[in-house]
Amino acid sequence: MRTVYDVHATELPKRTEALLHDGHRLAMVAAHHDEDAVRLVHLFVSGPPDTRIELHVRLDPARPEVPSLAPVSFPAGRFEREMRDLHGIVPLDHPLPRRLVRHFHWPKGWYPMHPDAGAPPAFAEQEGPYPFLEVTGDGVYEIPVGPVHAGLIEPGHFRFSVVGETILKLKARLWFVHKGIEKLFQGRSIAAGLPLAERISGDTAVGHALAYCLAVEEATGTSVPEHAQCARALLLELERLHNHVADLGMLCNDVGHGILNAHAQRVREQLLRLNQTLTGHRLLRGGVVPGGSALHTLPSPDRMAALGDDIREIVRLALGHSTVHDRFTGTAVLPCDAARDIGCLGYVARASGLALDARIAHPFTPHGRPAEVPVHTSGDVLARFLVRAEEIDASLALIRELTDYVDSGAVLAPPAVPGEGARSGVGLVEGWRGTITTRVELAADGTLKRVKPVDPSFFNWPALPVALNDTIVPDFPLTNKSFNLSYAGNDL
Repeated sequence: MRTVYDVHATELPKRTEALLHDGHRLAMVAAHHDEDAVRLVHLFVSGPPDTRIELHVRLDPARPEVPSLAPVSFPAGRFEREMRDLHGIVPLDHPLPRRLVRHFHWPKGWYPMHPDAGAPPAFAEQEGPYPFLEVTGDGVYEIPVGPVHAGLIEPGHFRFSVVGETILKLKARLWFVHKGIEKLFQGRSIAAGLPLAERISGDTAVGHALAYCLAVEEATGTSVPEHAQCARALLLELERLHNHVADLGMLCNDVGHGILNAHAQRVREQLLRLNQTLTGHRLLRGGVVPGGSALHTLPSPDRMAALGDDIREIVRLALGHSTVHDRFTGTAVLPCDAARDIGCLGYVARASGLALDARIAHPFTPHGRPAEVPVHTSGDVLARFLVRAEEIDASLALIRELTDYVDSGAVLAPPAVPGEGARSGVGLVEGWRGTITTRVELAADGTLKRVKPVDPSFFNWPALPVALNDTIVPDFPLTNKSFNLSYAGNDL
């Protein structure tokens, strides 16, 4: 259930503090440029039971200013910095006012999401280099890494302040390939928005497509058949499987056990080939569609059981190897309090003791919910490895259950009839990295007026430097892989 309240800007901090105190979390802040005002939408969620509360604040478009919520919510402060950089909305008294998304080649006064922004201007060094905090003292030196890396990953700049091999502070600078996804959605038909949603973060095609479709279906009043709901849940677990298996292998590789990584990637390849038979795409694109699902076939229970045995053997060998176990244990600890304050999601949160899972808090189907959420409390690389391994077992059990409720072929709801006026919807999905939130508003003609996706990586990136405090520099690749955050899902 989603409840909407119109509040005055001066009431926003008090209302926010009350909602956070009652156990809600801030899932999203989205800016809208209406004809007569700038409207901010703050979405708070909790569950079970599935609860969604929106606070709408209207601002003067000639002077769009709002009291900062950063003192009561760290995620709010990041959303506010993003809004200032993209929309020109000023968060008053923000404790960290420096830019977040903006790079030095964006001229001052140009806000790409403003209706009057126009075409992107020519690149020019207008604002100077990013103001990194410098750490000084005897023996302190800096190690800059990136933004261009040796591997096939997107660009990010990491600046380490180090004494000896110990990291005193890490600053991550992202958004080098900001894609303008939110702008690209505007004016598209619902059908044309789906391929864009599938490509927000390439390894999360099902998660982002499903969050988008759920939001669109709420906005249009579409009721999805139960068989299609279950097919979607099945695809979500298959996506979790091939990503978690890959991560287990690469974590082993980062401590020198390349053979286990080779076997993990062998299993992942089998899963990708299975995906191809199910939807026609190795990353499961095309399986989730507005109003339903489309499967070519169903996974064989015997084949899934064999893959499960293979994965459990890899996990057993990894944890039984003293070097692997020792390198994982106690490395890059993210304390529970830090994970909660930062707003972490997914396996990062669950490895630090936070039992957050949208499949339980915000279910979209009566079937396919995990019996319990795997949670560990040590917050180290080992915990993040174990959560993945246990989630794989849970996913395999859910796939066995869901197969009994799924039909192959296209299962679709009747076409929605476009209504009048602006309509909105929210989709909440437990993607393999964590909870994905997408909010959609439709124009009167049924096209996309505003789409705001939020990948869990946006919440989890700030936790990486915290976990790396007092960690040695050689453990950065291992720690980074244990978080495995998306650049693409962050650099929207």
